[in-house]
Amino acid sequence: MICLIALACSIAMTGLGRAQPAKRRDTHLSDKEKLIGAWHLARIDSPGPDGKTVDMPQPVGMLIYTRDGHISVQLMYPKSAGTHSNEYILDGYEASFGSYDVDESTHTLTHHVQASNTRDLLVGKDLPRSYQFTQDGHLIIKSTQPDEHWSVTWEHY
Repeated sequence: MICLIALACSIAMTGLGRAQPAKRRDTHLSDKEKLIGAWHLARIDSPGPDGKTVDMPQPVGMLIYTRDGHISVQLMYPKSAGTHSNEYILDGYEASFGSYDVDESTHTLTHHVQASNTRDLLVGKDLPRSYQFTQDGHLIIKSTQPDEHWSVTWEHY
């Protein structure tokens, strides 16, 4: 018991018990190494028929890339977004998991979907995505399809 109290006091005095400021990501890491970890959704941008970005209710989301090549992504749209739906969103929810590859020379990620809440549309599909890291550490993912103009911005936890 005394050891636990001493440990708690030591942690409190060294500041280990307090939240630490976010560390800047190492610029010497490979792109795959920069991807690894959990990301939370910062923003989705999608153009309307006129080509201008549509102001849409923003979902909450999490994207996880593992060191051994697995991916999991989940998005939950607000109830007010009932009119914003497409074939990939089921009851306001979008989720899939699988594996991924990174081609750093073309800045392309390929998500290999193993399971999805919209199984008939995505399971077994390879989804190539372009990606970039911003100077402030965000990850921006876009479709590689010429007729799709959406972009998703993620922030590392």
